[in-house]
Amino acid sequence: MKIKEWLFVIFCILILVFVIYLALDSSNNGRAPIINSNNSNNTMALNLTSSAFVNNGNIPPKYTCDGASIIPPLQIEGVDPNAKSLTLIVDDPDAAGAPGGVFDHWLKFNIDPKTIQIEEGKEPLGTAGKNGAGGMTYTGPCPPSGTHHYHFKLYALDSMLTLSEGATKTEVEAAMQGHILQQTELIGLYHRSN
Repeated sequence: MKIKEWLFVIFCILILVFVIYLALDSSNNGRAPIINSNNSNNTMALNLTSSAFVNNGNIPPKYTCDGASIIPPLQIEGVDPNAKSLTLIVDDPDAAGAPGGVFDHWLKFNIDPKTIQIEEGKEPLGTAGKNGAGGMTYTGPCPPSGTHHYHFKLYALDSMLTLSEGATKTEVEAAMQGHILQQTELIGLYHRSN
């Protein structure tokens, strides 16, 4: 190829790169797209963490039946701006004696999607669902034996749920179908030292 042809090819490549850059800039407010591993239709990753324990780490006794059995502090990041509500479900799939082999420790729905933290020992504003003990507040981990895994599951929804206070996890999960924009999970472990 002659030099003029090479220059033309380089010029075309630069134009193509510029057009792609403009397309990304206009469709995502100037940011390169971020792929969400939880839901590829969203541009942000929902994240749930706790300052009390790391994912797959041990939950301190303070938040269990061996302590004050209070809500651990939780931090929420990356909620889709289109979310209309959040739902938080805490369950123990290692509870062999519970109905379905899962004990529901906490269920809260219609939480404000602008919530960025749930303070230690404080219920967030929202609608309480029924836990496995029949109550409507947080019930701390209390495994009868062995190490149990406690799944703190957070969902960002495109609507509010039209359920009443005291709804069961089954009812909440059914109502969420088709409305989940994002979801994430934080797992804590607990073993009672008898």
